[in-house]
Amino acid sequence: MRVTGVDSSPTMISFCRERLSDQEWIVADMRQLALGRRFDGILAWDSFFHLAHEDQRQMFAIFADHASINAVLMFNTGPQHGEGVGEYKGDPLYHASFSPAEYEGLIARIGFHVLEHAKNDAQAGGRTVWLCQRNEVG
Repeated sequence: MRVTGVDSSPTMISFCRERLSDQEWIVADMRQLALGRRFDGILAWDSFFHLAHEDQRQMFAIFADHASINAVLMFNTGPQHGEGVGEYKGDPLYHASFSPAEYEGLIARIGFHVLEHAKNDAQAGGRTVWLCQRNEVG
């Protein structure tokens, strides 16, 4: 498989480049991502839920712009609507999530359907996980 990874942190991208130097690593803000190509899989793991609600809504169009027919989209969220500020290594860390019904609507609007939705999944470290697939076009 070929991997294209995107993160706004140059430090995180440098870690990726060190470990998987033969893959593509891009420092960019996912909210402005416009790579001009499509992928068979999109993963937004431990990143997407750090965006404010309106930014999350707008991300679904970006996911769609980068998804090939039948592409798989996987992301994680909080289990219910809300927002809060936690802490990571002494720094504040923002989290926001919608209700499952709102995520389902956003997913459907971009032509995807939910394959699996697991709330507080122990196998995923207690995360709430969404696995979706783009509907066939045609």
